[in-house]
Amino acid sequence: MAFVMRNLHKVQAGRGVNAPGVPEIPESVFEELLVNALVHRDYLVSAPIRLFIFDNRIEIISPGHLPNNLTVEKIRAGNSNIRNPILISYIAKGLLPYKGLGSGIKRALEEWPQIEFINDREGCLFTVMVRRSSEKSSEKVHIKVPRKSPQKIIEIIQNNPGVTIAELSEQVGISNRAIEKQISKLKEQNLIRRIGPAKGGHWEVVE
Repeated sequence: MAFVMRNLHKVQAGRGVNAPGVPEIPESVFEELLVNALVHRDYLVSAPIRLFIFDNRIEIISPGHLPNNLTVEKIRAGNSNIRNPILISYIAKGLLPYKGLGSGIKRALEEWPQIEFINDREGCLFTVMVRRSSEKSSEKVHIKVPRKSPQKIIEIIQNNPGVTIAELSEQVGISNRAIEKQISKLKEQNLIRRIGPAKGGHWEVVE
């Protein structure tokens, strides 16, 4: 994790080409956000924490939405909900640079206010979006916006009618349970249908 934080974003800040540069975004921000992702992710979902770097932002995507009645507004205010109490008990002993329940998000926002949080209950994902403010990001750039899960599922089925739930989960990047929910909704909306049995059948996109 320390290696990632040292090498994610370096800008020259007026230094020479061969200078090591300085962090574009404070290292402490990534430390807080990455530790938060590791501590509070849903380990019942078989998916990794993903890190994406774009021209104008960085995204940290964790498996599992916010638990119970926790909301983005509440975590911004410092509220928290312990999802993995055994893990936290070990981390509190020094396993990771963890500084207390509910305080990491507030510290990250104090250091770098340009952070957005997206709680995707349908996709069973929690995304932290860190906006970049370098000169490069102020230029007009074209960003490929990730497709929403239902659209991506339909595209995959069009290209591979025999695709399985597990294969959809891997290609879309969400859990099997979330895929099944999306499939159920698409069937209710009469956008896709199943032809034949679960084993040996295939999907069909309704035109």
